[in-house]
Amino acid sequence: MTACTEFTAFTRIVLFTDVDGRARFREESIALDHGSPQAALSELFASAGFQLRTSPVGFRSTFHCTDYPQWVFILQGQMEIGIHGGSRVFKPGEHFYSADLLPQGCVFDPEIHGHWSRQVGDDPLVTLFVRAAATAF
Repeated sequence: MTACTEFTAFTRIVLFTDVDGRARFREESIALDHGSPQAALSELFASAGFQLRTSPVGFRSTFHCTDYPQWVFILQGQMEIGIHGGSRVFKPGEHFYSADLLPQGCVFDPEIHGHWSRQVGDDPLVTLFVRAAATAF
């Protein structure tokens, strides 16, 4: 790639399970070192399918863990993700990579594990879930 490429990396927001079993957010960099200066690309990652979801105004889940690692892209509305100790709101065009799996051998405890999600604002929430392949990330 040449120096005229504006972006050389994509920042992936990751919702993950830390060593203490609690969900947390972190940022990771994905290199955009394929393609051309006009269309910088990452490597090609495998996926296991995708789902679209709509959630009405007022939707809120209970604490839960992600069943499968997956990208979550906000297409319409706003989605708030709450973890123990805080929350974060994602708007249309934003994303996160949901990988807060229940630690192996653990029994789910909503006082420790997982996250909740809710629709925020006046518009229904529309999201795109792209499930990671078993070998991705």
